Amino acid sequence: MEQQHVDVLVVGAGISGISAAHHVLRDNPDSSLVVLERRARVGGTWDLFRYPGIRSDSDMPTFGFGFRPWRDARILADGARIRQYVEEAATDAGILDRVRFGRRAVSADFSHATGRWSVEVEDESTGARESYSAGYLVGATGYYDYDEPYRPEFPGEADYRGALVHPQQWPEDLDHSGKHVVVIGSGATAITLLPAMADAAASVTMLQRSPTYVLTLPEVDPLTSVLQKLRAPDRLTYKLVRTRNIALQRGSYAFCRKFPRLARKALLALVRAQAGKGVDMRHFSPTYKPWDQRLCVVPGGDLFKVLRSGKASVVTDHVDRFTADGIRLRSGEELRADIVVTATGLSVRLMGGMDVTVDGRPVDVRNRVLYKAVMLEGVPNMSLVIGYTNASWTLKADLAAGWTARLLAHMRRHGHDIATPVASDGDRSQFSVMGEALTSGYITRADAVMPRQGTRAPWRLWNNYYRDRAMLRDAPIDDAALRFETAAVRETARAA
Repeated sequence: MEQQHVDVLVVGAGISGISAAHHVLRDNPDSSLVVLERRARVGGTWDLFRYPGIRSDSDMPTFGFGFRPWRDARILADGARIRQYVEEAATDAGILDRVRFGRRAVSADFSHATGRWSVEVEDESTGARESYSAGYLVGATGYYDYDEPYRPEFPGEADYRGALVHPQQWPEDLDHSGKHVVVIGSGATAITLLPAMADAAASVTMLQRSPTYVLTLPEVDPLTSVLQKLRAPDRLTYKLVRTRNIALQRGSYAFCRKFPRLARKALLALVRAQAGKGVDMRHFSPTYKPWDQRLCVVPGGDLFKVLRSGKASVVTDHVDRFTADGIRLRSGEELRADIVVTATGLSVRLMGGMDVTVDGRPVDVRNRVLYKAVMLEGVPNMSLVIGYTNASWTLKADLAAGWTARLLAHMRRHGHDIATPVASDGDRSQFSVMGEALTSGYITRADAVMPRQGTRAPWRLWNNYYRDRAMLRDAPIDDAALRFETAAVRETARAA
């Protein structure tokens, strides 16, 4: 099997992968680069999920790329428009022609002798195997398992005669018109599905075990609208709104963590004003502190509109068991359901499940720490692009991609073949990089998969855009914890 060599191999053509490819090519224009993507189109998450109403749960001025303005004044965008935006960015940057679609990265092994990765790839349309050699590897697959979502088993499922679906595997031919729908869950997906399905369905009920903090945002950003009416340049408008929103995100998060009681009162007061007198506030009054789990946002209060209209409802209870016609709750109440949507979350998997080894030895990701939240301790020439959990994903993805591009340029200038972060035992804590700050279900489940949180810089993840920007964009590449080497084959050639 012939091996194809590239300077940089990016795995994943979603937001993270396109950002990585853009930054690498911008700072290293002579580098050869290929992107591997399992799906038939770019977009990642925004090509995978097709459930009704799918949209961003972050504002688009910060969820968009830092290098490409988001020109729509709407604060949240639907999934199809986001995917189109990602594809436009890939096309204009000349990245789309470098994407190999339908390719699943199966395994990757780094050799210190050659200073290269050997990556085995499967063409999923034919089953044929391909082999790539790469000087640098970028894992841009996020941390969700695209094949298997998180779906707990409920008692009595075999007795249920209706349709049972998960948002990640939404059937294209599912018709909910005139049907009674129950959505199990209380996160962003469930809160999106209610208003999206309410008009056509006979009824839509969100069944939650515990409430979530919900915040209403305007559908259209007032500052963007004003600047567009004044015909301000798109890039200036985007920069101003993006800068403001980053500050608002960081400030509101810090406020919630420092003054949780006051933040809780403010958030519940806003819900009370939106929900009106007919909605029971116990359905929107979580027992945890604000930002112990991710805050859910709704554009224009669409969730509360359908609740006030009576087209949708919320029930806070536990599933006792499924019945032939619906779900019986612990309280004894039974919810009629022609369709049950299990918006129960996602499973966590790094690198799309690819087996990673160094000189033939398996890499135990769970017991390693991340260097500057980008490189995995002891693993040479590989970046993992992981976005924020407490802000827009893309803010961190852009920073990680930019730092990777700077590292590659530095290595080329100085004649380095290998860059390896080296940590000590005291640099790692017992917590996962995601498990210390938030308590959402998928984050606690990630403890078995994700790297450990560091105890100090440069191993500690701060989830703070301003600190990360200073570390990844402004600080020099040279660092005592980052070891540079020349590959053995080059050393031998020099000696000869």
